[in-house]
Amino acid sequence: MAGIDGPAAHLSDGLFTTAIAVYALAMVGYTAEFAFGRVARKTVAAPVEAAQPAKVLVGAGGPSVADTSVPPVETPPVSTKRSAADRIGRLSVLVTLVGVLVHAASITVRAVAVDAVPWSNMYEFASVAGLIGVAAFLIVMIKAPSLRFLGGFILLPVILMMFLAGTVLYSKASPLVPALQSYWLAIHVTLVSFAEGALMTSAVLTALFLVRSHYDKRSAKPGFTPSANVTWAERLPSAATLDKAAYRIVAFAFPLYTVAIICGAIWAEAAWGRYWGWDPKETWAFIVWVVYACYLHARATAGWKGRAAAWVNLLGFACITVNFLVVNLVVSGLHSYAGLS
Repeated sequence: MAGIDGPAAHLSDGLFTTAIAVYALAMVGYTAEFAFGRVARKTVAAPVEAAQPAKVLVGAGGPSVADTSVPPVETPPVSTKRSAADRIGRLSVLVTLVGVLVHAASITVRAVAVDAVPWSNMYEFASVAGLIGVAAFLIVMIKAPSLRFLGGFILLPVILMMFLAGTVLYSKASPLVPALQSYWLAIHVTLVSFAEGALMTSAVLTALFLVRSHYDKRSAKPGFTPSANVTWAERLPSAATLDKAAYRIVAFAFPLYTVAIICGAIWAEAAWGRYWGWDPKETWAFIVWVVYACYLHARATAGWKGRAAAWVNLLGFACITVNFLVVNLVVSGLHSYAGLS
């Protein structure tokens, strides 16, 4: 089907490219804050003055009493002035917000160009999932501001995915094929893109959790000496903080993914006359659902908490990647709507 070559389509492509550039600028800022703004926080004991002989108080007609009171120790005033790295980090958040607005505008203008919800092919789906991934990180920062300087780790896979979408997976704005002209497209694919975009952010945080927990395990051994290639792991937030943030995102996204599969089955019955046919896309969607269900169950099981459950989380996102790339590009099926020529 011929693409739509109009001003709205060109504007959408331009906004998409601009969003990538803005995200890249924000990533540089987050990386600078991570590299120069975080140092290992160590508790330093207050200096103790040289011991002074105890003063002896002599009362009128009474026994001598030793004055054992300790004089107050003066501590240097704490500066409330923000460091340069902190200011860069705050500015990076603003730049990220600008990128989100530009990115959302690109998707909105694309919808105007095709006169439909703009996630009917791999390019459009990747764009929406990338936007949700960044938005999920911004929401996490509201609950855990200490994770702000990890923005570079979140934006890197988003930028790479958007670059892949804008080059290899790019499709010109086109009207929907007849099989997709249904209101179920707006419901089913929206839920899937929201869930998988959020799960991408969870996967990044989980990978950082594994790095931090591995560092903590090594540093606890006697005679441990940090080397240059592991000092960056020391700058990461605590393993518990990363693990908690990754888990909360999955706990939010999993119900969305579940409802998306149910809606997809209803749509399949209306379009093809059956709820489930073990099409490659359906099969891998079910595999993804099972893996993340196992992850949530593992989090509730004492023997599987921590690193073991984290590997299950990464396995789930690996299955999402296979479902998005391999199934769409290599395997043919009823869900082959990649949009590639």
